[in-house]
Amino acid sequence: QTLIASTCKKLAKEDPNIHYAFCTTSLQSAPASPCAADLRALGSISIRLLRDNVTNTRCYIRGSLKNKKLGGDSYTRECWTTCLDLYSDAVDAARLAAQNYNTKAYDEANVELSAALTDASTCEDGFGEKPGVVSPLTKRNGDAVQLSAMALSIIYFIHTNNNN
Repeated sequence: QTLIASTCKKLAKEDPNIHYAFCTTSLQSAPASPCAADLRALGSISIRLLRDNVTNTRCYIRGSLKNKKLGGDSYTRECWTTCLDLYSDAVDAARLAAQNYNTKAYDEANVELSAALTDASTCEDGFGEKPGVVSPLTKRNGDAVQLSAMALSIIYFIHTNNNN
């Protein structure tokens, strides 16, 4: 738990997208976290959390689109559909990030994690393009952005420490 606290403190200090409380709560919620012995293990956990998050959000969006009482106009429904596509891409990106991370292909993992972060941000931004439309996915998008940023920052610190 000391590793999680110190890592999250460092991540939150370095990246405005990462909030200390979110970071610690997220990492501590993972079943593997008590066994995490180093930053590399936390990186693996953070990517797994991201993959679970974007998979869950994609499922949520799919279910919401099937709901005839979704509400809103055609623009809002189009935003939901776009977000489904974006989250489908994010699921693939998180899966590839995990594979690349496991083989220490950090640059490739970075590209995939950045894509997942962009997918969540783009989903959120889409709702805001029309005045008066409020995103119903703000919390989910924000969580995906933070989880992506956590994994990206951990990779940065691993990469920086290995090159010194």
